[in-house]
Amino acid sequence: MDKSEIKARIEELSASLRQHNYDYYVLSAPTISDFDFDQSLKELEKLETEHPELAGENSPTKRVGGDITKKFDTVAHEYPMLSLSNSYSREEIVEWENRIHKLSPTTPTYVCELKYDGVAIGIRYEDGKLKEAVTRGDGSKGEVVTTNVRTIKTIPLQIKGDFPAKFEIRGEIFFPLENFNRLNEMREELGEDLYANPRNTASGTLKLHNSAIVAERGLDCYLYGVYGENLAAPSHSEAVKKAGEWGFKIPDPAKNRITTCTSIDEIMTFIDFWDKERSKLPFEIDGIVIKVDNYIQQDDLGFTAKSPRWAIAYKFKAERVETTLNEVTYQVGRTGAITPVANLEPVLLAGTTVKRASLHNADQIAKLNLHEHDSVYVEKGGEIIPKIIGVNEDKRQPDANPVIFINNCPECNTELVRKEGEAKHHCPNFVGCATQIKSRIEHFISRKAMDIDGLGPETIDLLFKQGLIENYADLYLLTFHDIVELERMADKSANNAIKSITDSKNIPFESVLFALGIRFVGETVAKILAKHFKNIDALIAANLEELINVEEIGDKIAQSIILFFESETNRDIIARLKEYGLSFEMIVAEDASDVLANNTFVISGVFEKVSRKELKELIEKNGGKNTGSISAKTSYLVAGENMGPAKLAKATDLGVNIISEDEFLAMIS
Repeated sequence: MDKSEIKARIEELSASLRQHNYDYYVLSAPTISDFDFDQSLKELEKLETEHPELAGENSPTKRVGGDITKKFDTVAHEYPMLSLSNSYSREEIVEWENRIHKLSPTTPTYVCELKYDGVAIGIRYEDGKLKEAVTRGDGSKGEVVTTNVRTIKTIPLQIKGDFPAKFEIRGEIFFPLENFNRLNEMREELGEDLYANPRNTASGTLKLHNSAIVAERGLDCYLYGVYGENLAAPSHSEAVKKAGEWGFKIPDPAKNRITTCTSIDEIMTFIDFWDKERSKLPFEIDGIVIKVDNYIQQDDLGFTAKSPRWAIAYKFKAERVETTLNEVTYQVGRTGAITPVANLEPVLLAGTTVKRASLHNADQIAKLNLHEHDSVYVEKGGEIIPKIIGVNEDKRQPDANPVIFINNCPECNTELVRKEGEAKHHCPNFVGCATQIKSRIEHFISRKAMDIDGLGPETIDLLFKQGLIENYADLYLLTFHDIVELERMADKSANNAIKSITDSKNIPFESVLFALGIRFVGETVAKILAKHFKNIDALIAANLEELINVEEIGDKIAQSIILFFESETNRDIIARLKEYGLSFEMIVAEDASDVLANNTFVISGVFEKVSRKELKELIEKNGGKNTGSISAKTSYLVAGENMGPAKLAKATDLGVNIISEDEFLAMIS
């Protein structure tokens, strides 16, 4: 290439990498793989090294990665959060280890640990108490997400033992696979698009403004990097061990999740082990991190402009296999959402046999240009649900027909609809589509709804086929004989089922509301609506404006609620459920009051007389509302000891009333 072509290529790579950087860190919606991103970055680095006069001042090679979203307060990192050099090549790991040997006067010991696929976090502790939590951001400054981090149960608010007066601990917040799967199952039930992978969802969750939702999702965190003065630990491995003694969740050496090595062979053994075993972990990892263990040696080796010389990351390539598409079938959810599923020739991928892969919606099928019996590439790296990422068009049969999304419901043959702005098609036959009805009944009896035991999907199917139930209200007409005469149903099981149905009449209003299966009304929204409207009749009577004036309720949720209650069938079912004794109004505690009505509270810090949980209960019991973040709508900030300075500053700037624990208790006394 001549100089003008090189300049054009540098500009092209720079623009592309900036966009991908924004997609990854700010939108949490990457459009290329980590491998492709890193390869482009390396090409740009090579060109800029060879032609430094063409390197831009703000080139992507001169930053750590990440951006600030402007949703949260930002602070400068006391110790820059630099990213590690990435490698997909074993040869590069060998070269790195050789360089360390040449630069170090003494033979180094290395630490190998898992590279968690999550969100980097730095948490500052003072006098043993959690003070502030900050994201990586752009490496030099990050966003303050303390309130959300406090909801992660494995992160201690106060530590124990012989800890420094002031230090920072760093690690990775991630989404456990079980919790991520559960969240996607709920979204599928609601007819919403599934989240792509745990890493992006953890990032998006950490930046939510409702900490109650963050708490419900169940993020987790491993902490392993200690920064500060006078740490009294000579090495990284010793500091990690100390952190475990202080009460932090650290990588478990007994499970081989962190180990020390003295040779390249031992490093490679660790890499090989986890390349094979990573599919068995309850969370995602995308590689291995290798560090020089001794802190003095780390200082001697120093840093480049954007990464430490004493550490490197080996990234696993996402496992990809090729197999044949046998057919595309379609699933109907309880809200009528239609999900296309690719049925595949069974193939081994990441330790499991894959037979099916979600195609999400019609747009995904069109994007892949999928044809019947195509040879497809399936990937699971970073994905819980296997995903078709491409088609081998060279193997496509000349007479193959394109896969065309269906026009009618596969269960009831009703013509499908797709509303503007929605990704999925829906079957509008809410009252007549058998699959929707049975799915709604299964949702109704689920643990977080009416918590009715003893009636699984097979039993619901049998009851429905025999005409014993046509909707979930019919459950309360079932008798012992109805159930015991079903196939494989014993006397004890039938009695337990009847008892559980009867006991469900004591379930509180917010759970009953969730159980109704209104689209977009999940657990959290149901609680908000129940507390605001107090009873079902007030909710049914609410118009669009009244609904969207409720905090957290937007147009989409409000319209769905109105549509649900406009159905005469749904109103009849609710009337029957009332007759059967289900709770359709909030039960007010004897000592409740409305002294805090129309006031919104944020609590922050540590309290002496009551716990944070008790404070929240007192606010709600007396008619107030709890929120996790300060805004212009906040009435009071209840300030305890060691509250975050950013939150205090924001409250002051917005003119929010700041009161102490005693002042709050006086308000309700």
